[in-house]
Amino acid sequence: MNHLRGFDPERFFTARIGHGGALGIRYEAHGEDWAELALPYDEKLVGNLGTGVVASGPILSLMDMATSMGVWLRADAFVAHATLDLRVDYLRPATPGKTVIGRGECYRLTRSIAFVRGAAHDGDPNDPLAHVAGTFMAPEGYPR
Repeated sequence: MNHLRGFDPERFFTARIGHGGALGIRYEAHGEDWAELALPYDEKLVGNLGTGVVASGPILSLMDMATSMGVWLRADAFVAHATLDLRVDYLRPATPGKTVIGRGECYRLTRSIAFVRGAAHDGDPNDPLAHVAGTFMAPEGYPR
């Protein structure tokens, strides 16, 4: 296995490349097994021009990235992995004009499977707009 040890989420976001960069996702905070990211409001991300509500796809991408980062933080390594399953329960639309904050956590890490959960909100963590739960798989395994 060839893993880059000592994963640094702030450094990861300085490149501003890929899908997350195109969406404007930015780093907010992290802990040993969780990461918090922000998706600033942008009219390009609106799914319904009549309401101004951000489409569900960018929110799913935000949560996929936040939970992935939770895994990399728990493993303390950047590990190539695939999203096996990411269930999203949308509880309400995001408020037009507001930044969406996504917090993802890795609550269990096995040799090759990571279990994650998280929530997204637009200002009040006690009023989430979506919950997620899922699994990732590392074909070469996670470092132990």
